[in-house]
Amino acid sequence: MIEAVLEKLKIKTLNAMQKQCIQACKKQDDIVLLSPTGTGKTLAFLIPVVELLNVNKKNVQAIIIVPSRELALQIESVFKKMGTGYKINCCYGGHSTKIERQNFEQAPTVIVGTPGRLAYHLANNHFTIEALKTLVLDEFDKSLEFGFKDDMTFIISKLKHLNKRILTSATPLNEIPDFVGTKSVFEINFLNNIDDLKVDLSLKIIKAKSTEKLEVLLSLICEIKNTATIIFCNHREAVDRISELLWKKGLANGTFHGGMDQDDRERALIKFRNGSHLFLITTDLAARGLDIPDIKAIVHYQLPITEDAFIHRNGRTARMHASGTAYILIADDEKYPEFISKEIEEIKLPSKYKLPEKAKWRTLYIAAGKKDKINKMDIVGLILQKGKIGKSDLGIIEVLDKSAYAAIKSEVIDRVVETLQGEKIKNKKVKMLIST
Repeated sequence: MIEAVLEKLKIKTLNAMQKQCIQACKKQDDIVLLSPTGTGKTLAFLIPVVELLNVNKKNVQAIIIVPSRELALQIESVFKKMGTGYKINCCYGGHSTKIERQNFEQAPTVIVGTPGRLAYHLANNHFTIEALKTLVLDEFDKSLEFGFKDDMTFIISKLKHLNKRILTSATPLNEIPDFVGTKSVFEINFLNNIDDLKVDLSLKIIKAKSTEKLEVLLSLICEIKNTATIIFCNHREAVDRISELLWKKGLANGTFHGGMDQDDRERALIKFRNGSHLFLITTDLAARGLDIPDIKAIVHYQLPITEDAFIHRNGRTARMHASGTAYILIADDEKYPEFISKEIEEIKLPSKYKLPEKAKWRTLYIAAGKKDKINKMDIVGLILQKGKIGKSDLGIIEVLDKSAYAAIKSEVIDRVVETLQGEKIKNKKVKMLIST
């Protein structure tokens, strides 16, 4: 089974942490997995979860509790890509409860979701739990930090037949609360074994005058060139200020922070994933639990407050068999954190710079999705045949419940939108326009 999953995920081999977790789950009932962000914890617990499933049982057999909507969607995406044949449902706040209840009519084998929404479904008996024997608490420390203790206590109190508990965290756990129900815990700790995980991360530092920090950031972006880059800030105001500067320079970008609506955050991630935006400016909200592959560079525009935050930010790049660079931008009036080495290579940026090329992709918004029985192949057929473009002009497509987004080459998207006006998908006229 593992070989088939790796082939579908296009991964050559598992790392040491993943192998150890998979083996431990065969022998131990209660597992705590500690490993840095970006080292592949999702696959480390999903493979054991799948191996524990019984194909002959038709009800929910495993539940995965996560602290955020974005992490729930990421796990759902990875599980589907594994191609196991088992159904997974995703539940989270802000999503239609009606749609989620409808999805339970044909019982999934696995449920992933946020504590509040899962507690709601359990309290209302929207799915049966007699066959539910496996519990995963992913990013367990974050769930506690976000105040989900009561919801998690309620959920676990209802699950009377559990015989496997897997807890994951990117930071040490001081203790496991009694409500989790663990007895003899087997800990897998790779927090200090980063070399075993083959993380190829380069650190570089750029020093600047406080009055010139934004200009130095722009110079750095030009030095990085056309590379997908996440820029981390401590405050929402800084996120919005940097975004405004980049837009004025003609550099398309997205923002991601807690002050935004969930739909706006989701669109920002979609455009970043599909290449319409090469830059994502964010707070630490994006440091963990997001499905953002192939990030070659991250920038600490404002220095993280804690070492944990520094580690989690850096974990967005150099993920799973890939290399990456983390740039630290520090002003002359900022205190140098003790947890950041003073031996990091300092780089000098040229005083004159050339703006990077504009993104090669833009995003087409389609006002229909899964609930309209529309899938990726429907969209591919429509755009290639009716839009009259080649396969190389069509990029990543993402289909949500009530909408879909397709990346199309910038030089042809205006023509495609004009051509598709009035066209139908599944015999229904659908609104289509360029997502701004």
